[in-house]
Amino acid sequence: MAKRIGVASDHGGVNLKRALVGELSQKGCEVTDLGTESELSCDYPDFAFPLAEGVASGKFDRGILICRSGIGMSICANKVKGVRAALCLTEEQAKLSRLHNDANVLCLSESFTGAKDAKEIVRLWLATEFEGERHERRLNKIKDYEKNH
Repeated sequence: MAKRIGVASDHGGVNLKRALVGELSQKGCEVTDLGTESELSCDYPDFAFPLAEGVASGKFDRGILICRSGIGMSICANKVKGVRAALCLTEEQAKLSRLHNDANVLCLSESFTGAKDAKEIVRLWLATEFEGERHERRLNKIKDYEKNH
């Protein structure tokens, strides 16, 4: 299981973030909370980019981003080279994002995912390792594209 986890949200995901930070800390993860701490309106890119850069640089083993829908966070995170962010609303999506895509950032929706389900999605996502093999060829194509663009 990844140990250094960066977590961030905007105002639309702050409540779910609080629930997950406590859960991850109890599980022995080293959690860095990059904000926000308030339900006051703020801009999700201000939190998504620093987290994604932390994952890409190796500061964090993995990252978790949360907003109202999860969409804005995933769009931002995937702009950072080396990040493979996946918006997961189900446990099966979380598992496949790791097995097939080696996703290193998990994006969650506070509006569409309750805390209980989100905790299970995160647990499964952190516990699932990349399958490699045929999927490695596909990831290498993404890495090659990032190098050349």
